[in-house]
Amino acid sequence: MNSRREARAGLLFISPWIIGFLLFTVGSMLYSLYVSTTDYDVATGAGESVGLQNYRRLLEDPKIATSLGNTLFYAIMAVPLEICLALFLAGLLHRVKRGSGVFRTLFYLPKMTPTVATASVFLILLNGNTGAINKALSFVGIDGPQWLVDPAWIKPSVVVMTLWGVSGTVVILLAALKQVPTDLYEAAAIDGAGPVRRFFQVTVPMISGPLFFCVVVLTIAALQIFDQAYLLFFRDATNLAPESALFYGVYLFQQAFQEFSMGFAAAMAWLLFLIILVITSLQFTLGNRFVYYEGGND
Repeated sequence: MNSRREARAGLLFISPWIIGFLLFTVGSMLYSLYVSTTDYDVATGAGESVGLQNYRRLLEDPKIATSLGNTLFYAIMAVPLEICLALFLAGLLHRVKRGSGVFRTLFYLPKMTPTVATASVFLILLNGNTGAINKALSFVGIDGPQWLVDPAWIKPSVVVMTLWGVSGTVVILLAALKQVPTDLYEAAAIDGAGPVRRFFQVTVPMISGPLFFCVVVLTIAALQIFDQAYLLFFRDATNLAPESALFYGVYLFQQAFQEFSMGFAAAMAWLLFLIILVITSLQFTLGNRFVYYEGGND
């Protein structure tokens, strides 16, 4: 009886969220599914049914394959680099004792910077002729590339800008590192394990859960990348950026709000949803084999 009463009370407390989720998330998704089967007119808010024509167009438009390829290539670069950098920085912060709060605040500040401001700064930093990054490389005898012009370096330039906001992942991994029992390190040291072996046999398994969470979340974010690429290469709305800068989210935005092809854009959104669903499912299938859960793997 008490459990039922507690369940009703819990549902009552979260009912505003449930109503909002059903109306603004589930409702919007179902409506976008309807729009994807129509030739939607933005001016009138009405759409003439076209069946699966928008989905067939996904197979016919060469820019779909190009933008998907650019997005997947970016995700393959960005996610491992962000995980490695975040883990390195979290390890440094974990070792800091005196003044650790100050360092954590300083490391987190870039995450608080608006994306527009960050893009404006990186437009200057990544300038191939006068940018600070290439000037720094020249001091060590490296001739820096044309980050924002050379097609081979466009996606790495977006990755560099993305790494600026790595501090959100750092906070998660830092909290995970603090939960690793020191007894395990002491036992490993007694057994003769060096720092590298302790890292791979103690640290990584013990934080594998948060690591897996970060990989999944960062992968989803990478597949939906929009603002960094748009602000760096499409800010003037002329669509004259190199083809290698055309990410899926940018092309979806162009179709929806520049070409006003809402039906096709909705079909693109559902394709991206299915791709993310498949990739996330594969990650969970593979990840459960390697992730250590304190209660045991089921």
